[in-house]
Amino acid sequence: MPIMPENPVHLPVEKLSLGCPVLDRFLGGGIPFGFVTELAGEASAGKTQLCLQIVLSAAAPRSSGGLSAASLFISTEPPFPLRRLLSLSSDAVLLDHIFVRSAFSSKELFDLLNHVDLLLSLVRHSSDRRIRLLVLDSAAALFHTDAEDAVHRSSELFAVAAKLKEQARRFNLAVIVTNHVVDVVEDGSKGPRVGNYMNLSSSGRKVCPAMGLAWANCVNMRLFLSRSAAEGNVDIDGCTILERKLQVVFAPHLPGGSCKFVILRDGVFGVGNQALIPTSPP
Repeated sequence: MPIMPENPVHLPVEKLSLGCPVLDRFLGGGIPFGFVTELAGEASAGKTQLCLQIVLSAAAPRSSGGLSAASLFISTEPPFPLRRLLSLSSDAVLLDHIFVRSAFSSKELFDLLNHVDLLLSLVRHSSDRRIRLLVLDSAAALFHTDAEDAVHRSSELFAVAAKLKEQARRFNLAVIVTNHVVDVVEDGSKGPRVGNYMNLSSSGRKVCPAMGLAWANCVNMRLFLSRSAAEGNVDIDGCTILERKLQVVFAPHLPGGSCKFVILRDGVFGVGNQALIPTSPP
């Protein structure tokens, strides 16, 4: 089905908490329902850990800021980080509401998403917890190796993106997709680059999200997670912690900005000022 543009005026009010009040405030309440949100970043930037924290937030009872909802986590890069999920969870009962499936090719992924339609329909009309969150970790892992040519690759990307958007709207899901980054090679040109929304860097390197402009046009909100160039930037209780940054690249309801965060044993936490830190224009 064709991918239709979304009007930001019609953005759903309900948001899904990231499990951290600072990060929630930075994103205007959390991850919006009915849309596809991308988390892009280099390896070890914190994408998967943030996704695990969000699925636990969705499963948590409403009395503690959760949704009392179920989640579907599609993993394309084994092994699934079960040990980390267990360490983040303070209540083992929450794990009963997190469904995990694997997909190791684009065909497996699309077939699984088709089966998800039936699963979501059945659960929606049952007395069990409804599935409100779908996580795909990650899309780039499949499309980097599966497609043999650019035309085939673009066709697969659009098919998956259209299915994810359809499910987000039809079932009012929060859909989160993680993405890798690639290094930016300077060509000496001073003109604007097509598809570059802003200058992004991580670990002291200039990078950009993988899968190109075609995929960028398929997601509603792009968040960029980065690591600082040097370790020991944040002091917490006498310990030096690697500083990271969550950055809004584009979103229909948010201005560009960034928020510092750290990853501790207990989870992912925003630090410093809770207000939006404006970024320079591209």
